[in-house]
Amino acid sequence: MKDVLAEDFEQISKRNIPWNELKNKTFLITGATGLIGSLLTKFLLYANQAIGLNATVRAVVRNVEKADKIFAESKTEALSYVVADLEKEKICCEGDCDYIVHAAAVTASKLMVSDPVGTIRTAIDGTEKMLQLAVEKKVKAFIYISSMEIYGQPKTDGKTAEKDLGYVDIETVRSCYPEGKRMCECLCTAYAAQYGVNVISARLAQTFGAGILPTENRVFAQFARSAMNGENIVLHTTGESEGNYVYTADAIAAILMLLVKGAAGEAYNIANEDSHITIRNMAELVADEIAGGKIQAVIDIPEDSASLGYAPPVKMWLDASKMRALGWQPQVGLVDAYKRMIRWME
Repeated sequence: MKDVLAEDFEQISKRNIPWNELKNKTFLITGATGLIGSLLTKFLLYANQAIGLNATVRAVVRNVEKADKIFAESKTEALSYVVADLEKEKICCEGDCDYIVHAAAVTASKLMVSDPVGTIRTAIDGTEKMLQLAVEKKVKAFIYISSMEIYGQPKTDGKTAEKDLGYVDIETVRSCYPEGKRMCECLCTAYAAQYGVNVISARLAQTFGAGILPTENRVFAQFARSAMNGENIVLHTTGESEGNYVYTADAIAAILMLLVKGAAGEAYNIANEDSHITIRNMAELVADEIAGGKIQAVIDIPEDSASLGYAPPVKMWLDASKMRALGWQPQVGLVDAYKRMIRWME
C-alpha cells in the first residue's frame, strides 16, 4: 500500500467514529472498483488489521480482473466478490448483511451524453435492486452515494443546505445524471417510509485525493497531471462554475459516520466548506502553489464542447453543518489535497 494512503487510513481510524458499533459486521459495497467504493473497501480491510474491526466485505464488481488489480495489496480472506452488472442482473448475496453502501454509478461525463438511457437505468434499476436487498436482509443501514449535482442551479445566494434544491433543465441530455440522482434519492425516501429501511443519502462534493484510480480523468486529475508534467492547464470551459470539494479520507470518514449516526430517510452534504472555489481559480491555484508558477492556466473551448458532457455553469457553496452536527469535521484542505494526491499518483 502506498505510504500516503496508509497515513490517511491511520488518520481515519483515530476519528471519533463509533467503531464498536461497526465491529464484527458484514458490509456490501457496490461500485467497489470506483473511487469511493474501492477506498471504503480498502479502509475496512485495513481497519481489520489496525483496530480489530473484524469486518467482512462483499464487493460488488463487474470485472474480477480489474478488481484484483485494485485490491492486489489489500485483499485478505475478509474480502469476497459479488460479480454482477447492476443494470441487468439481480444481486445474489448469501448470508447476513449488516450494512450496504451503494456507490455504483456512471461518473464519466462523456458517457452521460453518449448513453443517457444507460446512465438513467444504471442509476434507478441498480438502486432499486439494492434497496430490495436491504429489505430482504433487514440491514442496519443503507448509504446511497449521491452528488452535489442533485441541486442543479440553486435558488439561494448563500450556502446551499440539504433543502435548497434548484432547477435542472430536463431538456438537456446531461441532466440524466442529476435527475437520476434525484429519482434515486426519492426511491430511498420511499423505501424508508414504506419498508422501514434505514437509508441515508450522502451528497458528496467532488471528491479527490490519495487513492484515485489510474483511469481517473476528471478535472482535478487533469490539473494534477499538468502540474506533474510541467504543462499548462488547459480549461475547456470559462471555468466560472464554483466548485465544492472534499478530500478522499474525509469523505470515507463521513460515510462511516453516517452508517451509525445518520437519520433514516435524510440527506447530508459532505463537503469541506473552505474548499470552495471556481474551476478557473483552482486551476490558477494549482499552477501557482503546486507547480510553483512554472505553468499557467489557459482557456481553449473546443467547438464540440457540448459533446464532452460538461456540467452547466453553477454557483453553489455547499453547507455541511448538518454533517458537522454529527461530529464530523474535514481535516484536509485544497492545497494539501492536491499535494497528497500527487504523492499517490507518483
